[in-house]
Amino acid sequence: MTTTADVLKPDFASQRKHFIFTDEHEQLRDSIRRFVIKELQPHAEEWEENTIPNWVFQRMGELGFLGLDKPEQYGGQGGDYYTSLVLAEEIVHAHCGGMAMGLAVHTDMAMPPILAFGTEEQKQEWVVPAIKGEKILCLGITEPDAGSDVAGIKTRAVRDNGDYVINGSKTFITNGHRADVIVLVTKTDPDAGHGGITLFLVDMSLPGVIREKKLEKLGMHASDTALLAFQDVRVPESAMLGELGKGFYHISWELQGERLIGAAGCVAGAQHVFDRTLQYAKERTAFGRPIGNFQVIRHKFAEMAVKIETARQMVYTTAWRFQNGEYPVREISMAKLYASQISVEVADECIQIHGGNGYMKEYGIERSWRDLRLNRIGAGTDEVMLEVIGRSYGL
Repeated sequence: MTTTADVLKPDFASQRKHFIFTDEHEQLRDSIRRFVIKELQPHAEEWEENTIPNWVFQRMGELGFLGLDKPEQYGGQGGDYYTSLVLAEEIVHAHCGGMAMGLAVHTDMAMPPILAFGTEEQKQEWVVPAIKGEKILCLGITEPDAGSDVAGIKTRAVRDNGDYVINGSKTFITNGHRADVIVLVTKTDPDAGHGGITLFLVDMSLPGVIREKKLEKLGMHASDTALLAFQDVRVPESAMLGELGKGFYHISWELQGERLIGAAGCVAGAQHVFDRTLQYAKERTAFGRPIGNFQVIRHKFAEMAVKIETARQMVYTTAWRFQNGEYPVREISMAKLYASQISVEVADECIQIHGGNGYMKEYGIERSWRDLRLNRIGAGTDEVMLEVIGRSYGL
């Protein structure tokens, strides 16, 4: 007969890792978390006022954190895609969304297209020092009059005596005031639609590159966001990244990795603000007992937990497909859409649970909401994600 001792009991404290992660991933996770808490978290308030200093890139380069999934021949660690997920998940312990954004642009937005489409000379010139943290990268797509509509960009690159002369402007450029090079999206043939877009690696020290102003934002204060101008910037043909007229397709590929790592960051951000609020709910008393003991609060946590876990499983499963050679654009779009939406919902609910304290900067919960809110806009708005998903069904 079955005894009481034989009956399986729920283990709500179990921390068993997901199947995509090995012991090596967990060791990396522990290493990154200890570094972030010790060396980055103490500066969170300072960086909200002054933006992150460049030594952050240099220090993380020294530790090998800027090339976790990058080829060893360029100084990377040669890890799988999951190592970048680990970094995205653990960097949230810095309590500094802007710093995480600046790093992600460097490692997961600007670096991949150079590795994928660049010449060996371009990789040696930019990727090698970028992995070391000695050079900082940025990506230039959005313009004052062209955001989601990449084909509508107006920045021109015109052939002239074997070189290209670039004129135009870019806005909302993360790392724009500190970057050494920009992966710049230009039009080389204004009449060719998507086939008239070309990428260039533009050295930000060249004459005519103007860092016009540092933009003020709702959140992500620790990252510098620039309005840039390009006035008769002359670059050699060797600065072209990839093929002439193939830039739209090159950047569309890049966006998939950007969106997936962004989704992972959203899940991690939601989990982090959930955990902090859960602790608050256990300590804060009202009407003679902890507020977490009230059914209305308990149910709020239950609903948030379901959404976070759903988003996490979606991200992990999609990452598994991505790591194994698939190109699951529909599922990446779904993960990015859902994870970014629930992260904002969770942060908003956590403010509500904190009450007046949630509205105060002292607790850092309002900052989580401000930082996470960008994810429903950057790397493809909710509306663009819905359009991609809808069209994937032949509609």
